[in-house]
Amino acid sequence: MHKVVSIPGDGIGTEITAAVKQILEAAGVRIDWVDAEAGEETYHRTGTPLPEETVKAIEEHRVVLKGPLTTPVGAGFRSINVALRQQFDLYSNIRPAKSVPNVGLRYKEVDLVLFRENTQGLYIGREHWVDEAHTHAESIAVVTEEASRKIVTAALEHARTRKRKKVTLVHKANILKLTTGLFLKVGREVAEGYPDVEFQDLIVDNMAMQMVLNPSQFDVIVTTNLFGDILSDLASGLVGGLGVTGSANLGDEAAMFEAVHGSAPDIAGKGLANPVALLFSALMMLEYLGEHHAAMRIRSAVYGVLQDEKELCTPDIGGQGTTQSFADAVCEFLVGE
Repeated sequence: MHKVVSIPGDGIGTEITAAVKQILEAAGVRIDWVDAEAGEETYHRTGTPLPEETVKAIEEHRVVLKGPLTTPVGAGFRSINVALRQQFDLYSNIRPAKSVPNVGLRYKEVDLVLFRENTQGLYIGREHWVDEAHTHAESIAVVTEEASRKIVTAALEHARTRKRKKVTLVHKANILKLTTGLFLKVGREVAEGYPDVEFQDLIVDNMAMQMVLNPSQFDVIVTTNLFGDILSDLASGLVGGLGVTGSANLGDEAAMFEAVHGSAPDIAGKGLANPVALLFSALMMLEYLGEHHAAMRIRSAVYGVLQDEKELCTPDIGGQGTTQSFADAVCEFLVGE
């Protein structure tokens, strides 16, 4: 029995979380869910978007499945997600982008994984006004050798253990010579310890172009925080968008798995929310917990529904169904296999 903290989040979060839990239960995965809350709705009810009880639950159980959160305006947080990543040193953001059946896009065989350093760069929020009139602002990016080594090592280890062929490090060391220059230097040093994994580096603007021209040339990608934020969304767009890609945030002591799309308040409660992204995040969680067979079975069931019962999927991916019809269809595949 696994203990997992569940944070449904805002908007459509409750609906997609319920669907994911239904599917995991149908697959026979035994999870004792520890209910917790965060986000805008929590802020309006309790006065804080991230209650201390939620933080304590994460500290105790160390594994979290989280739906989309809305950071309330004026709550003192730049981002609840960033706060959680920094507080628990979830330095490795992992975003797979893999083509799924029967989603009509230009690319049919994309299968890449992006590793994004999750705690540094420009996202530390060190900004200030230079002048009293607030006409000149500056922001400071921080890159350290230690954090760079950890994320590059994580990417290379993933490539080695998953038998992937190549790791591409993305940087802008031609211009940002100290920050991303350090990241590149450390990456090259770490790669020397992995002679069995092909290693290359690309400048970020060229990388963006190459991903659009020929995404199948890439396998594992590792980069800094801001570049990773942008390129991971680009990668999602290659395979159908944020609604069909999962995400993991891993540290040495804790792990958080989340849907990275928005809370979509405009469709909340209408049964139109697509649970695939949170479900694929949950499959990454199952693999983290050692439940590899269950993860494989569920992924196969999702592919079966997409291929053979597309009408039961939600409208955003070309179906005519609902959150519940999709969840029920996946469960039926699991029962009938």
